[in-house]
Amino acid sequence: MRPPALTQPTPHMSELQFNRDRLIADLNGTALSQWADKLADAVLGQEHALKHGHLPGWDNAVSSLPACDDARLEMDQGVVAIRGSFNKEQTAQLQSALTGLVPWRKGPFSIGPCELDTEWRSDWKWDRIAPHLKSLNNKTVLDVGCGSGYHLWRMRHAGAAQVLGIDPSLLYLKQFEALQTYAQDPAVQFLPLPMEALPGSMRIFDTVFSMGVLYHRREPHPHLTELGDALKAGGELVLETLVIPTEQGQDTGLPISGRYANMRNIYELPSVTRLERWIREAGFEAVRTVSVDTTRTTEQRSTHWMPSYSLLQALDPQNETLTIEGHPRPCRAVVLGTKPD
Repeated sequence: MRPPALTQPTPHMSELQFNRDRLIADLNGTALSQWADKLADAVLGQEHALKHGHLPGWDNAVSSLPACDDARLEMDQGVVAIRGSFNKEQTAQLQSALTGLVPWRKGPFSIGPCELDTEWRSDWKWDRIAPHLKSLNNKTVLDVGCGSGYHLWRMRHAGAAQVLGIDPSLLYLKQFEALQTYAQDPAVQFLPLPMEALPGSMRIFDTVFSMGVLYHRREPHPHLTELGDALKAGGELVLETLVIPTEQGQDTGLPISGRYANMRNIYELPSVTRLERWIREAGFEAVRTVSVDTTRTTEQRSTHWMPSYSLLQALDPQNETLTIEGHPRPCRAVVLGTKPD
């Protein structure tokens, strides 16, 4: 179903109401219970980052989601789906509420009869990564820069005992809360944190994912070190990031000044060889690239649920192998590594 036309409210700065006691209760008895207080402190320490002009509208969207006694979360061919007995009136309420959380970038999701055709087909990324992962069964997992939380649900469905997603975006948090309204799964948590605010040296996660984050770091090495500090010995790093296509074995990089594919805060695109070297220098072993894919306009595109410009508008209309700035078209690599015992 398509969302109705979107009208933006006048922003009024509001602060996120964070329930510290709820987080501590949810983590009680889990591998993260010993870190519950410090995680709560980290969230409350964000201060101004917990404020946003559109937060009242997003809160209202989540609170206006209709109740559904038989709601449940299922996986349906890559779609994270909420199934339940939503009647016609509830369907209209769903559509209105979910429209209040536009733009939806990571998915796809289905909530009742509402099919959320998100900007990214994040299921395609998961399909590239999943065959190469160590088992997530009964594991404790961290997803850095988790967006709306799509992959959190995939990790949980793959058997993870506890999944923590962190992302500073309050909109993404509210999108996650929309799903959690019906899923009601305390084993899946989302905290509005950047990686650098996570408590240091946790060394508790079996698997740490960092997807679409590294290229936003002016210095990649601190981020890689932080990822390693979150992992327990023998744990697995899953890193997905932009790279430049080069001949095999070429250790080089493309410095970016200004924008890249319409994106700000991109500093360097490494070759796969350079990226692997960075990861080894951060102390990881068994470093290997398992996927290198040029991003397609069928995988990242504008939709009715994300009506802004997307990949197509970031490419040179005369030469789609280049961005509008003249750089190589976006290409993404997935590299795995293991923290030494």
